[in-house]
Amino acid sequence: MKKIALSLGILAAAFVHAQSIKANIDLVNVKDDKIAVTMEFPKMKSGDVKFHFPKTVPGTYSVDDYGRFIEGIKFLDNKGKEIAFTKVGDNTYSLKNAQFLTKVTYLVNDSFDEENTTDKHKAVFSPSGTDIEQGKIYLINTHGFVGYIDNMQDVPYQLTIQKPNDFYGTTALVDQDKSEATDTFTLANYAKLTDSPLMYSKPDYITFNAGGMDLVLGVYSPTGKYKAADFKENLEKMVVAQKKFLGDMNTNKKYAIMLYLAGTEGPQIKGFGALEHHESTSVVLHEMMPKEAIDEAIVDVVSHEFFHTVNPLKTHSEEIHYFDYADPKMSQHLWMYEGGTEYFANLFQIQEGLITRDQFLQRMSDKIKNSKSYNDTMPFTVMSKNILLDEYKDQYRNVYEKGTLLTMCLDIELRKLSNGEMGYRDMIRKLSQRFGENKPFKDDKLIDELVTVTGYPQIKDFYNKYISGSQPTPYAEYLAQVGVEINKQETPPIFWFVKDPNQTGYNDKNNTFVFDESSALSPFAKSIGFKITDEVVALDGKTINIQNVQEFINYSKTIKDGQNVTVTVLRKNGDKNDKIDLKGKAVLDKMTLETLQFKANPTLAEKKLQDQWLTGKK
Repeated sequence: MKKIALSLGILAAAFVHAQSIKANIDLVNVKDDKIAVTMEFPKMKSGDVKFHFPKTVPGTYSVDDYGRFIEGIKFLDNKGKEIAFTKVGDNTYSLKNAQFLTKVTYLVNDSFDEENTTDKHKAVFSPSGTDIEQGKIYLINTHGFVGYIDNMQDVPYQLTIQKPNDFYGTTALVDQDKSEATDTFTLANYAKLTDSPLMYSKPDYITFNAGGMDLVLGVYSPTGKYKAADFKENLEKMVVAQKKFLGDMNTNKKYAIMLYLAGTEGPQIKGFGALEHHESTSVVLHEMMPKEAIDEAIVDVVSHEFFHTVNPLKTHSEEIHYFDYADPKMSQHLWMYEGGTEYFANLFQIQEGLITRDQFLQRMSDKIKNSKSYNDTMPFTVMSKNILLDEYKDQYRNVYEKGTLLTMCLDIELRKLSNGEMGYRDMIRKLSQRFGENKPFKDDKLIDELVTVTGYPQIKDFYNKYISGSQPTPYAEYLAQVGVEINKQETPPIFWFVKDPNQTGYNDKNNTFVFDESSALSPFAKSIGFKITDEVVALDGKTINIQNVQEFINYSKTIKDGQNVTVTVLRKNGDKNDKIDLKGKAVLDKMTLETLQFKANPTLAEKKLQDQWLTGKK
């Protein structure tokens, strides 16, 4: 019996192997900062097929067109003869004689080198991008290297990485060969392939178990300033707290974290953050950050990505489950996928004792302030469904601000309705039990499902008003129920280029002030035709450098309302920057600071609900 079973197993393995798509990524023979990829296919059933690279990928909400990084593509038959094709846009190739197709070869350019060339295309968010630095680091987000054929996304993939012998690949995947020169992985389908990033560099990693889950942390630090072991204690503490917070909602037995620390040399990237996957996350931060700041970012950013293992990776709508990489259809529910996840990333820290109550309140206060930079009457479901369109994409960052606040208010609403017995976390647990990784819900039926799992039809009214409706969320009303009040304070009028001066960054290469593209322009900046992508070189001839930044800021504080002002900026013009002067009269902007604070004398009911909200206890 054992011998027969073994023989059948070998035959089955051979069959799967024969029917799989083979992808080879060559990290050894790198030329001109380009990596060669070869894909081999089983026999095609159709003569007419389309070969694609993703337009966007799950977890990102922008059009990135990964096909634009591909060059020299060739489609070959079994004799090595080229098959004619037609290129359709950045990402798609159409073939008429695909029944003869056996192999595709092409070169891949990395996205990191193009992050500061955004005149033709918005930069790819770094954690979902690719980096090729020969002899140093290869960040392999697989969706940037491997394509797929229509109707063959569910065919297994065999991924082989040819690597330098002294390089180590951080990944959640299990290497299936013993060679030092190659790593080989078998993946169930294209979705699993794109869900499996890898980072290859000289070995710097640690493995350990936390909360019953095996973790691997790989670190790339270009100057060697940091080692993986530097972050173990903080990471372990965070994971234990997360696992406790999630309870049976998280079933992960392993998890990989790829921490890429960007240096001052090499690609000048700017998309700091992380991208989630079922069993891993890719994280990009700056090496210049102090260790304490990196530790804090790991708790805030990596915990956010880990909470995505619950939602939307394992509880999601059909749009995510049947994701169309070539022509993606977006879900209405970023308020839950991103906003709810960001809320979890903050709520678990207060409930598990990682931050104080006042710190938690300050975070929510900051999110209320930040949310005011966006359209507060735009229905979140409409914005979410249309997030890839130009008129909506600038509102995306609000999912981390107002999206978090919406789930906070829904949490309080549920606590109020249930006398403290049920909160947002309980609702998500019930939703994940009703659906799951292989059973999606219908996008337009989510609120009905939430009513079903909670038993409270009142939350449909909340949803219709504040999530799918245009009514601004009455934060003061909800916070008052948990013994929190909003304190308003008028600030003196100020002169600056964006409404929130804290959203100012410094470009040490150009000695300029720069601003996040989601920042709201000040009234003055709008009046002189300032663009959010402009870099400020000088104000009334006073230039900026790291030594006199405070002097520059102090001068800006002396400017009076109506004063004639000249702002010198660098403005992108194709591949170069033009230095231009923008002139106008100063407009000083009044601001009202709103801070949250606990009531000095809450009622017994408010205090009880507050404790249940902040501790998670019933």
